[in-house]
Amino acid sequence: MQYCYLPVKKSMLPSKKCPVCQRPFTWRKKWKRHWEEVIYCSRRCRGIRTKTT
Repeated sequence: MQYCYLPVKKSMLPSKKCPVCQRPFTWRKKWKRHWEEVIYCSRRCRGIRTKTT
């Protein structure tokens, strides 16, 4: 069985705003299973947030 994957335009991907740097970031394939739990755009922002608390 062959699957035909259609490319998705980046403008159609869901996005969120990082609470640390206030920059928008978009959905990535590696976040496919836990997109609802993703809060920060990068490890750097996650690290900054944990240091300030």
